[in-house]
Amino acid sequence: MASAIRSCAGGVVFCGEQVFLLMSDRGEWVMPKGVIRNRNRSNDVALWRVEDEAGIHAHIIGIAGNTRFDFFSESRGKDVSNRIQWFAMEADDPSFHISFDQGFLNGGYYPVERAREMLSHECDKGILDTAYQIYEREKSKPA
Repeated sequence: MASAIRSCAGGVVFCGEQVFLLMSDRGEWVMPKGVIRNRNRSNDVALWRVEDEAGIHAHIIGIAGNTRFDFFSESRGKDVSNRIQWFAMEADDPSFHISFDQGFLNGGYYPVERAREMLSHECDKGILDTAYQIYEREKSKPA
């Protein structure tokens, strides 16, 4: 059976010297992301998912890269390949609201090095590193 390919977009959100993580319903530490539908643009979907899943109003400061996550979907009865475009983001306000109704169990802002250790997927650690470099460059620009 052929695998389904899903295009997704997500955000690596920084506020101060911390980055936002969520704990999924499987107990995995992840960053907000979601499937791109209805020909929406990836940057818009990333911003919407950050707001929807974490209650964070952020703005994009750069493109952090792409990851691919393959898994077997019990509900679909086939392999699924999520291809995720990631955006580095900044939030001016550290407040957040975890969307427990979407199955998230926990979340919050964590120091970058701690967050890197917490992330469940190796590919997400590389995206965090790239996004943090973008964030550091953005912070060092003259106002």
